[in-house]
Amino acid sequence: MALVAPSILSADFSALGEAIDFLDKEAVDYIHIDVMDGLYVPNLTFGPPVIRSIRSRTEIPFDVHLMIDRPEHSVDQYIAAGADRITFHTDATIHSHRLVYAIKEAGVRAGISLNPGQSPESIRYLLDDLDLILVMSVNPGFGGQKFIESSVEKVREIRKMLRGRDVEIMVDGGVNEHTGKRLVEAGARSLVAGSYIFGHEDPSSAIRALRSL
Repeated sequence: MALVAPSILSADFSALGEAIDFLDKEAVDYIHIDVMDGLYVPNLTFGPPVIRSIRSRTEIPFDVHLMIDRPEHSVDQYIAAGADRITFHTDATIHSHRLVYAIKEAGVRAGISLNPGQSPESIRYLLDDLDLILVMSVNPGFGGQKFIESSVEKVREIRKMLRGRDVEIMVDGGVNEHTGKRLVEAGARSLVAGSYIFGHEDPSSAIRALRSL
């Protein structure tokens, strides 16, 4: 079964607490939180205060995706706010290896996010130190974008590169029951879905559809 990580980027921000309560009731595997700073990507979203405010509503792990410039300057704030897993982009920081270890030393699982234009080869020498790899199947910054088809082959390539390492492959962007099926077959373990879940006429059935893959 696929692990399901609904992205609250697509939730109703005016009722964010209720959205968290719904995901808690559905017992999803992770709650995916997209953090954007308006610099690394042209959008602004959640910060540590929002994460801290919803942390008390659920014990489901928070999967925090930092789409921010120089994440090493603020990663401690996201950890303190309640992040259980943190991914960041290698082109947003100078010393990726150092930041991976700083996150792990704080007791949080660490991962790298790969943009559509980035090759898996760019993280080959980090593979032994990662807990997860987040493959972006859309360009980061906004929800509801069209799935980039080459992402399936990228997942397959990463799975081969891992050579049995216990590293979770997660995919984010344009995920639904159809694209999700192909991604899981290629080697993905967990699926991030925002519009597909929160825009569905029956969000619970959307979660079940992904989980059954």
